[in-house]
Amino acid sequence: MSYVTSLKCRECGQDYPISPLHVCETCFGPLEVQYDYAKIRAAVSRQAIERRPHNLWRYRELLPVEGEPEIGPCSGFTPLVRCERLGAELGIKKLYVKDDTVNHPTLSYKDRVVSVAISKAREFGFTTVSCASTGNLATAVAAHAARAGLNCVIFMPESVETGKIVGSTIYGARVITIRGNYDDVNRLCSEIADKYGWAFVNINLRPYYTEGAKTFGFEVAEQLGWRLPDHIVMPTAGGTILPKVAKGFKEFREVGLIRDGEFKIHCAQAAGSAPVVHALHKGTDLITPVKPDTIAKSIAIGNPADGFYVLRAVRESGGWGDVATDPEIIDAIKLLASTEGIFAEPAGGTTLAVAIKLIQQKRIKPDETVVVAITGNGYKTVEAVAQAIEQPCVIEARLKEFDALYERLGGSRRPLAGAA
Repeated sequence: MSYVTSLKCRECGQDYPISPLHVCETCFGPLEVQYDYAKIRAAVSRQAIERRPHNLWRYRELLPVEGEPEIGPCSGFTPLVRCERLGAELGIKKLYVKDDTVNHPTLSYKDRVVSVAISKAREFGFTTVSCASTGNLATAVAAHAARAGLNCVIFMPESVETGKIVGSTIYGARVITIRGNYDDVNRLCSEIADKYGWAFVNINLRPYYTEGAKTFGFEVAEQLGWRLPDHIVMPTAGGTILPKVAKGFKEFREVGLIRDGEFKIHCAQAAGSAPVVHALHKGTDLITPVKPDTIAKSIAIGNPADGFYVLRAVRESGGWGDVATDPEIIDAIKLLASTEGIFAEPAGGTTLAVAIKLIQQKRIKPDETVVVAITGNGYKTVEAVAQAIEQPCVIEARLKEFDALYERLGGSRRPLAGAA
């Protein structure tokens, strides 16, 4: 059964029925799903959750879907990796990476939100689903739509990485690229949603879509032994995931799954697309849009729809935020890969680079529990780092050539791995 009671405007509090709506008709504020937490508290327990399959639907009482979910049966419950080598490098004893680089089926956290959105699209009777995307959302929508048997149309900026275009078309989706940035794409999609009546997961289904992001936080708390981390560092693009992870932590407290505990949530943005961090540093609620210019294309959104709510969540928790330059992003990607064997896309490099700055600023202390959110796989964005890594050595298939190379590279005095 569903424990959803209504949609409610996050600004004026106006209630709306459960339907494909996303904006308040009174004040134009965003709508959010409401739950009956008293009934959930009586119905759910740690033991019940632990007996369920290892996917995002183990938390189904706190998700807005009717009946038994069929979409995303293998999505979610990704590893929470204890990073001892990276922690030693950074001087942090209890450092973890929440690793959505291996989320099923499209290797990003977007599989969480799309599982919920496509489930809701089927409930509402839509036959065509769509999205405005910088890449990861596109591949997730295309894959889940294929599994659900729905028509799919994807809209992306022309500049997105080739892997994300291929990764969407392979599932049979119709991909349309737009000459412009994400904000141009999003404006067009809002018009298309109104005219054609399609289910746009991040427009008219946005209240349900965003609820899927809570599962990232639910899993962190469960995997830490039903505890909250002292700090969690999250990337920010449109602003979906960070406020919802904060909401997820609070919901776990509300329904009695975790004891009272404090957490600080921190915002990470690329220096070339950082309107939220700029507002945070200025101490204002006014987010001034920017024109993105960064290798971190998956978080290159210059006018974030939920940026204000990112600011609110960060400030309420006592957290902070910072930016990472493109060189810092690349360095962080390489550091995570070489210490922990995790290849993150630039969004993950951004998050780790900002976490490093927070440690250097002493906002994060050596004995505190820290979770760094890695939300997408680097194999989808190899262009970002291809010129920043050492190139392979090329020799003929002769032992004497290897012997010469071995001596040239220092022989036994240094390992061959990573040598130029």
